[in-house]
Amino acid sequence: MKILKMILLTACVGLAPLLADAQNNAPFDSTYRPPIYAGKVGQFKSFPKSTSDIIFLGNSIMTYTDWNELLGLKTAKNRGIPGDITFGLLDRLQDVIDGHPAKIFILIGINDITRNAPEDLVVNNYRRMITRIRAGSPSTKIYFHTLLPVNDTYTPLIGKTQHIVNVNAKLKELTAAEKVTLIDLYPNFLGNDGKLDPKLTFDGLHLNELGYFKWAGILKKGNYLK
Repeated sequence: MKILKMILLTACVGLAPLLADAQNNAPFDSTYRPPIYAGKVGQFKSFPKSTSDIIFLGNSIMTYTDWNELLGLKTAKNRGIPGDITFGLLDRLQDVIDGHPAKIFILIGINDITRNAPEDLVVNNYRRMITRIRAGSPSTKIYFHTLLPVNDTYTPLIGKTQHIVNVNAKLKELTAAEKVTLIDLYPNFLGNDGKLDPKLTFDGLHLNELGYFKWAGILKKGNYLK
């Protein structure tokens, strides 16, 4: 039995790079939605809305904390969906717009990169977010974040760092042109090796409690929440 377990473990380890390579070479599918997507969208639609809401909108990185507890803000609402891509966010954006929230903080795009979305396509979807929010809720303040760095312990993103850097550069150009506030998280989360600081993550992509406290500190120091 021990020998069998060792064989299976070795096989799994050996397959990991192959699976990562297959994912890295797969064509981008804009229709992809994570299995949890429909249930979360239905849940979000059922929640009450207020013009004082501060919406945190994005993927798992946005999801894995309690924003009102972390920031001490009762108006902070978590609207992240693990695995979501920019097209998924656009599909559910109208529900957020209809609530006419005070602020929307958006961080999304890393799953697009994982799934091989072209960089310009990701940034253009950010542009579409601006257009739709301004048209449907002109009083809502929009805040974008740069994508966070990753490190090599998160296999699906090995070799993707330059794509992250490129998307962030394009986001800076977009937000400057559109006069949208950009919160530059990326440099604040780098370790000594130029990748995501291992002290701030539990898997090389997602943040641990120290990572979220750091993020909260950046938001508070920049007075973005007032």
